[in-house]
Amino acid sequence: MENEFDFTSGDAGASETIPIQAGSVKKGIHVVIKGNPCKVVEISTSKTGKHGHAKASITGIDIFTGKKYQDISPTSHNIMQPIVTRKDYQLLEIAEDGFLSLMDEEGQIREDLCFGNDNDPINEKIKEDFFNNKNLNVTVLKSMQKEKIISYKEIEN
Repeated sequence: MENEFDFTSGDAGASETIPIQAGSVKKGIHVVIKGNPCKVVEISTSKTGKHGHAKASITGIDIFTGKKYQDISPTSHNIMQPIVTRKDYQLLEIAEDGFLSLMDEEGQIREDLCFGNDNDPINEKIKEDFFNNKNLNVTVLKSMQKEKIISYKEIEN
């Protein structure tokens, strides 16, 4: 009783982004543009100018909203690269308020992910298949404290 500790924090203190040199950005990787995690769809570099810096023009698509963003940065400077994770869950229940009950491979259940109100067509397809008594696995993409279901598939019994 005298040595009881209460550790309720769930954050390991890891950063959500890592620095990457703008000159080493390639098409297909993830970078933070205007505060949003984006997948790079186009990158072009200009020659060194009068003031000595070559510039990288980076165009990316937000991985959660699909909105296009553009940024220009000297190739020698650092820009941030978000830590992006994917995880598969089995869909157990869809509540009336849009919250999902999900179970991961270790059997841990979470009920904190919501469909939201962005009218994403994948959400409607998931609801339709789930209410037609199909067993579904959903893939959740997580980055910078945002999460979204990006795909799903039916699991065979």
